[in-house]
Amino acid sequence: MSTRLQAGDPAPDFTLDDADGKPVSLSDHRGRKVIVYFYPAASTPGCTKEACDFRDNLADLDGAGIDVIGISPDKPAKLAKFRDAEGLTFPLLSDPDREVLTAWGAFGEKTMYGKTVTGVIRSTFLVGEDGTIEDAKYNVRATGHVAKLRKDWKV
Repeated sequence: MSTRLQAGDPAPDFTLDDADGKPVSLSDHRGRKVIVYFYPAASTPGCTKEACDFRDNLADLDGAGIDVIGISPDKPAKLAKFRDAEGLTFPLLSDPDREVLTAWGAFGEKTMYGKTVTGVIRSTFLVGEDGTIEDAKYNVRATGHVAKLRKDWKV
């Protein structure tokens, strides 16, 4: 079982391939705030809603000095198809070994339809300019999520 992160913890650094197979590191974004969100699977209804919600709010988030990175266990080819189909303009990263998901506490036991299963826990983090976690949200809802984040973080 992975440990859950909380405000004040150092954000575990990572380097993962994006939808085009190019490596992207969390440290590339040092000096800006970053939303790192973990989602179960590209092109599924909930994950599509969530990604499009981030896409539709990207200009405001960018204007507030916040970058967005989405991470799932999907392979880069599937992420590219998802990005292109939905017009997503922020990095989608591939974590097929679930190492980053586990390090961030976003992979483990969860309840789905009343059953306990092991899988990706839909989670969102705000990482500060210095690389520390400013906020950690686990088991978030896909719908209305970005509006709630903007309200909570006053963006």
